[in-house]
Amino acid sequence: MRRLDQILANLGYCSRREARAFLKAHTVATAEDERWFDPSEKVDPASVYVDGEPLDQPDGLLVMLHKPLGLVCSHDPREGSSVYDVLPPRWRDRNPIVTSIGRLDKETSGLLLLTDQSALVHRLTSPRHHVPKRYRAIVDRDLPPGLEAVFAAGTLQLEGEETPCLPARYEACGPREAVLTVTEGRYHQVRRMFAAAGRCTVLSLHREQFGDLTLGSLGPGQWKLLPLTTFSP
Repeated sequence: MRRLDQILANLGYCSRREARAFLKAHTVATAEDERWFDPSEKVDPASVYVDGEPLDQPDGLLVMLHKPLGLVCSHDPREGSSVYDVLPPRWRDRNPIVTSIGRLDKETSGLLLLTDQSALVHRLTSPRHHVPKRYRAIVDRDLPPGLEAVFAAGTLQLEGEETPCLPARYEACGPREAVLTVTEGRYHQVRRMFAAAGRCTVLSLHREQFGDLTLGSLGPGQWKLLPLTTFSP
């Protein structure tokens, strides 16, 4: 049981200060139409309905987004249009805040996960858990032979890094196109790996898979909710 104003504020319906006015302007009640007006009322979130609808994901969010090019994974409006702009406005006011599980840079598209569960962020971004992430890259010159062994060796050193990259799986798909699967999430890692090992500049980068998840028919800018148990240990 939790205070009603805290529940509404944490789920982005209103601030705690605004809760009393929100309760007057909206029908906040049980399924049996027992309406609440006191923001300090102790209630079970599972029993709360707002204007006839159950609370929006009261147990937490896990979202799969097909990130289009041109969006940043940042809450700072100074950095430009954000992946959070394509989500329902209420979700941007949730507490804990909705954040991406790792990042894709502005010029990278593909599968991005977002959640308000900090433990899930930590587990899926920790190198200890070796969650595979598959990227398709197109580069500016023909890929040199021998990259499969270089990436698989676990000895590739990136500029400015103290430890080498963990082994990665590489598959050439054409003279200038390849798929690379990594289990880390270093800054611009895939781009830097191609630059370090093949002296190639990545022109196009798309994340195809995260763990066992793929985008399927999800188009650029589209998203869908996933069960919080998707990555259960």
